[in-house]
Amino acid sequence: MGVHDQRRQRMRQRFLESGLKGFADHEVLELLLYYAIPRRDTNPMAHALVDRFGNLSGVLNAPLDILKQVDGVGENAAILLRLVALASQRADLAAAERDMILDNTRSIGAYLLRLFAQERNEAVYELCMDRKGKLLVCKRLGEGSASGVNLDVRKLVEYALLSSATYVVLAHNHPSGVALPSTDDHTATERARVALAAIQVELKDHIIVADGDFVSFSESGYFA
Repeated sequence: MGVHDQRRQRMRQRFLESGLKGFADHEVLELLLYYAIPRRDTNPMAHALVDRFGNLSGVLNAPLDILKQVDGVGENAAILLRLVALASQRADLAAAERDMILDNTRSIGAYLLRLFAQERNEAVYELCMDRKGKLLVCKRLGEGSASGVNLDVRKLVEYALLSSATYVVLAHNHPSGVALPSTDDHTATERARVALAAIQVELKDHIIVADGDFVSFSESGYFA
């Protein structure tokens, strides 16, 4: 058994005995990389990743193409790191959605900030809620801006009906970092309102998320 194999065995045993307690960020990455890089010493790679991105969170949330710029990090390793981050985010959202009450703009906005943290491109979501504001279902309507071309009104209505929603909140992000609504955003909002009104469901709000902040159509007076 070589030196690297012995270290791998010790690291795995530490994890089996105590989880990640006592692990530094680079050691967590070193352990993860064992499962994408079976034959090489992953310790230098782990240190390089932390040096490049600052900490474990920075590494796990870095784009694939940037991860692959670090010496030794190939596609398999980059995919594994991104998969861990996205799987964790999905699990956290699923746990948060149980019996979640979204009865005001602040709570809806906070939920959407977590939701869009995993999105690299523009995406459109629909939140279906009952009359008390309980989240019934959150559905991804597609990628692209919430314009007349990209907003799938058929799906919007279908999800509202299937969930027996009383209210719907439409949400999308602006990766550019500017949350101000565009002309297309206004057009899409009106199309959504009309389509939902036809099945007696209220469009409660349309929220745009950008750069850790959000803009609410309702609070901004666009629904007046």
